[in-house]
Amino acid sequence: MATVLLVRHGRTTANATGVLAGRTAGVALDAVGRRQVARTAERIAAVPLAAVVSSPLERCRQTSRALLDRQTGTPETRIERAITECDYGDWQGRTLADLAKEPLWPTVQANPSAVVFPGGESMQGMQSRAVAAVRRIDAEVEAAHGPAAVWVAVSHGDVIKSVLADALGMHLDLFQRIAVGPASVSIVRYGEHRPEVVASNTESGDLAWLAAVPAPSGDAAVGGGAGHDDATETGTAGA
Repeated sequence: MATVLLVRHGRTTANATGVLAGRTAGVALDAVGRRQVARTAERIAAVPLAAVVSSPLERCRQTSRALLDRQTGTPETRIERAITECDYGDWQGRTLADLAKEPLWPTVQANPSAVVFPGGESMQGMQSRAVAAVRRIDAEVEAAHGPAAVWVAVSHGDVIKSVLADALGMHLDLFQRIAVGPASVSIVRYGEHRPEVVASNTESGDLAWLAAVPAPSGDAAVGGGAGHDDATETGTAGA
């Protein structure tokens, strides 16, 4: 089975000022975000990527370009609208502090499967389109490049959280328990029996082991398995 690296874009000017950018055009990485994606590109540089697939929004395109600049090969590149940001509708462009006063805010926090953003899409719709796209592209990459292939999907916080929730078998109402920081890397493999979440929200650590390990069989190792040579390199949140 192929391996997908779910990469969130780096910090933006909107993130830094507490604004919900949504699909607003022209929202770019700030200086911190550019440094973040440079570090992420360095982490991934040792892994020959089969493909880099990006949300169409500028902040994800910038992140994708940083990743590609560090690749020695020529991965397939494409823009995928199905992994773009959630359509927050009338919430777009407003501050999070202001949105926290909205009657819908507690539902977003505790019962996101029931949320339809006014003038926008539902969170269930966001998850459905993103999961379908990631699974479809993963199957295409494996068919074209083999089960040891590694590819990247560059997307957004809520979108990646929803994809991870699906891979973990979690109800969407629990997805706020997952953290996905700017420029973080999460790792998922879609096997014959079940998805495997290899890592979540990693911000540091060498990923070269992804290029060295043989393609996994898809069966879960009873007892946990041996891992790779340095198991500390896939540390979770904030590692």
